[in-house]
Amino acid sequence: MSQADIASMSFEAALAELESIVGKLEKGDVELEQSIAIYERGAALKAHCEKKLREAELKVEKIVVGSGGSVSAEPADLD
Repeated sequence: MSQADIASMSFEAALAELESIVGKLEKGDVELEQSIAIYERGAALKAHCEKKLREAELKVEKIVVGSGGSVSAEPADLD
């Protein structure tokens, strides 16, 4: 898999692969060159997951209950 394919991955698929990479690196059974390559892929996967989470946060709306009991939604204040 190339770095370019990461952009089309779902959050769940990217996270699963990232967890797999972390497991391999924690075991320490990977040769140095391969460790570097999978670390770089892991960094790209992490950035992709963070981007997907940010996009999801921007879509979330908070529910507001007015003084009269009316319920409405407004954009989430993420800052």
